[in-house]
Amino acid sequence: MSNADELQAPAHGPLPRHVFAVAVAFSAFQIVTAAFSPLSSSVVRAVHVGFLLLMTFLLFPPLRQTWIGALLGAAAFAAGIYHWVFEAELVARAGDLTAADWAVGVLTIALVFEATRRVMGPALPIVCAVFLAYALLGEHLPGALQHRGYGLDQIVGQLGFGTEGIYGTPTYVSSTYIFLFILFGSFLEQAGMIKLFNDVALGLFGRSQGGPAKVCVASSALMGTISGSGVANVVSSAPFTISLMKRFGYRPAFAGGVEATSSMGGQIMPPVMGAVAFIMAETLNVPYIEICKAAAIPALLYFFACFCMVHLEAGRLKLMGLPPEECPSAWRALVDGWYLVLPLAALVWLLLGGFTPLFSGMVGLALTAILILAMAVALRLQGNALRIVFWVVLGLACAGFFKLGIAVFFAVVAVLAAVCLFIRGGRETLRLSLNALADGARHALPVGTACAQVGVIIGVLTLTGAATTFVGFIVDIGRDSLLASLVLTMAACLVLGMGIPTIPNYIITSSIAAPALLQLGVPLIVSHMFVFYFGIMADLTPPVALAAFAAAPFAGVSGMQIGLQAVRIALPGFIIPYMGVYDPSLLLQSGTWLDTLYVTFKAVLAIILWGGTSVGYWLAPLRWYERAWAFVAACFLVAALPVTDEIGFAMTALLVVWHVARTRGLRAAARAQ
Repeated sequence: MSNADELQAPAHGPLPRHVFAVAVAFSAFQIVTAAFSPLSSSVVRAVHVGFLLLMTFLLFPPLRQTWIGALLGAAAFAAGIYHWVFEAELVARAGDLTAADWAVGVLTIALVFEATRRVMGPALPIVCAVFLAYALLGEHLPGALQHRGYGLDQIVGQLGFGTEGIYGTPTYVSSTYIFLFILFGSFLEQAGMIKLFNDVALGLFGRSQGGPAKVCVASSALMGTISGSGVANVVSSAPFTISLMKRFGYRPAFAGGVEATSSMGGQIMPPVMGAVAFIMAETLNVPYIEICKAAAIPALLYFFACFCMVHLEAGRLKLMGLPPEECPSAWRALVDGWYLVLPLAALVWLLLGGFTPLFSGMVGLALTAILILAMAVALRLQGNALRIVFWVVLGLACAGFFKLGIAVFFAVVAVLAAVCLFIRGGRETLRLSLNALADGARHALPVGTACAQVGVIIGVLTLTGAATTFVGFIVDIGRDSLLASLVLTMAACLVLGMGIPTIPNYIITSSIAAPALLQLGVPLIVSHMFVFYFGIMADLTPPVALAAFAAAPFAGVSGMQIGLQAVRIALPGFIIPYMGVYDPSLLLQSGTWLDTLYVTFKAVLAIILWGGTSVGYWLAPLRWYERAWAFVAACFLVAALPVTDEIGFAMTALLVVWHVARTRGLRAAARAQ
């Protein structure tokens, strides 16, 4: 199986029965352990990785032989169970490996490498192999790269049994928050949330200039509130949005670029952000809601940048909106599908109320499952079915609020599921719920395997202290120029992102660059958000742009062409992280609300200026000197200095006056002819 096939297979097509059963069992295990915590965290992590490897080898068996995949998967799962059975003994003899420990540790490390290669391609395993080789052979390197040397038993113990290797923080986050929120999104998709988002976006923006592309941006932003995966967003919405854009005059490459760019923004769109957000919260030891607060304004600015670009492109190409008869009413869509918004509203309310992401995700997932099952029951009853569902869900939300326990939700789900067994259409609803469980487990494979694999990097950096060398290098550069350090960090994110996904990209660069930026005066959460943001941008940059390649089959052009257009569309968004570093009030990390409003206004102006620079159009086509002027003005607005702001505002005002006057002159001349 080719790497391209392996990347796409987990997200498409029905699962074989034996894999389906494992996927449902995987999801059930995660739900029970998250709700009731019957096992220790170390055991949950080990079994979680065991399930990931079992599903991976069942889906992608070596040599396409099912029995080989089943054998390797069973061995990997047994290695996870080993941590459960011998938990007490492993704790007692930590660092003193027995022969069985050796076998389990080496087997786990090898299978994690192979499983990641099968799910995500060779790039990430190669990077991790370089770090592993450094741990084994680094004592022979010259100069500052040399370390004191470590025995094989230390390396195997660190990577295969410690909490800073394969079973480190990324795997902990994957086995708790991430999996639950992936399931949450899977259940909402099965319930019809994608159609609701598309209808609302069509109703709001379909008839405006460049309406089809704006619908794509808006629906992707809404999808980002429930799905933290950019590639998943592309696959779920591209069949509708890309065909719509192509039908109304957008070039296929541009249509694919709009879809890829807007879908990747889902990773920074609260309340359900990408997996990195949960890892960041755990790494920084701050509440998840703090990460959401820091990301909120940059996320809105990112989608505004996409919106601005498609609006200007539509003006340049003279593309109008959709006919009114093809645009449903956004209000009617919300009235008909209001019940689908309840779990998302409950999730936001709980997060804002200070509840943990684990509890909030659990309640949101339970409410979604109850909605799906209750609708099947309510439709068989007399009276207003939606009213019945409303009071059931409202009562359960109140029960959860007064801490009657997650068990209440499970009891109601069990009762509704039992009723569905005996009513017409109920079994189809149960099958839909099982499909949601299986799809959730399948969608967790790329994230989970990446989290386990990147533990090798964390383990080696922790064991050898190698990150200190790179930190010193960046700090030395930053003493002369913070901008140079930021550009170097951005380049590292983009280069790494050409071969590895967002999670390992973030972990590698944040481990190295974030401490250095902290020493240069950048607040820690701001530096981590800077790295996170450009890790997302890396998925849009050729030659390896996963989001662009995911959109390629729907656009009918190459992923490379889409990637180039995606970079062009996302170009105004490149200024947002820099503005956040120079003025942390953009991320709500300093200053007052007036400071935040001021820097947000500057960011909006800079995005419009860079949008005009990129597209070459505002009210009319921009000439080359106007585009150059706009670019320079935007650059002045990025820095948080009074003198640069004044220059930037003055240049912007002059350009606007000039452009409006020139446009009016052109229109008057055209009318005179």
